[in-house]
Amino acid sequence: MRHDTAHQIPGRPDPTLRRRRRRIALGVTVGLLLPVAGGAAWAADRFLVEHVVISDVSAYEAALGTTASAGATSDATSDATVTDTTYTSDDTSISIEQVTTGSGDDTVTYYVADVVLDDATQLRSAFAQNQFGENITALTSEIAQDVGAVLAVNGDYYGFRDSGIVIRNGVVYRDEGARQGLAFYTDGRVEVYDETTTTAEELLADGVWNTLSFGPAVVTGGEIVDGIEDVEIDTNVGNHSIQGEQPRTAIGVVDENHLIIVVVDGRDEGYSRGVTMTELAQIMIDNGATTAYNLDGGGSSTLYFNGEVVNQPSNGGERATSDILYVAG
Repeated sequence: MRHDTAHQIPGRPDPTLRRRRRRIALGVTVGLLLPVAGGAAWAADRFLVEHVVISDVSAYEAALGTTASAGATSDATSDATVTDTTYTSDDTSISIEQVTTGSGDDTVTYYVADVVLDDATQLRSAFAQNQFGENITALTSEIAQDVGAVLAVNGDYYGFRDSGIVIRNGVVYRDEGARQGLAFYTDGRVEVYDETTTTAEELLADGVWNTLSFGPAVVTGGEIVDGIEDVEIDTNVGNHSIQGEQPRTAIGVVDENHLIIVVVDGRDEGYSRGVTMTELAQIMIDNGATTAYNLDGGGSSTLYFNGEVVNQPSNGGERATSDILYVAG
């Protein structure tokens, strides 16, 4: 009679036991892979999948009575004078300068936008795809064209994170204080502040028009801020450090309604290596800034003027972002 049982060879493990061990091993492997797969799904949902909170920002702001929505889509001022590097109208003056320093591997190339406004609310913000939420992106130039901007720069990439106070064009979008922010007031003041010590509603009541949540501040009181080379903005996936020589974007204030925007190109040997945070601070001071704040940089650093991207983004082209700061034409 045939028996469907395995014969054990002396000195070797019982094959039945081996099968059991294989089942156990397979179970352990699957058990280990499940958290990995779950983590990948979580990361994709958190950092890639669009989560729309407000689907029509223009309508939302208009319903709340802010002036940005109407101004953003207005026709360009007919009497504005525009050249390749300047824009002048009755209420706005913009000049763009390219600066190159050093040589060889030490070359640094950056662009300075000197902006004088008649009214602080002329500096506006716009979201990618006219929507507010997480992971909603578009190119800086696309967002700028959608709102009729003559000048635009990438913002703080608010949509990459779920924290930070977000007030844009006089409207509160998020109230999750987490870091050092920058506040633009309707009266022309620009101040660095601690998000964790206030609320969005308190800021709004005090006259804040726009906030930015990235940082750090690199200049205060006309001096370089101590410790900026050691600051870590976020500790989440993909954004651990902003140190070293990098492409940069920063905004600073020279005087009431007089702003400086600097975009530094980088990661391109012989053209521009990028700059450290301290070097960025010095550039801002050299251009008259008494307060200056670091924005999202790297491949995001993009300066748009009069229908074109002025600088050379380090990705070989623009990288999509979640928001811009702009001045309408």
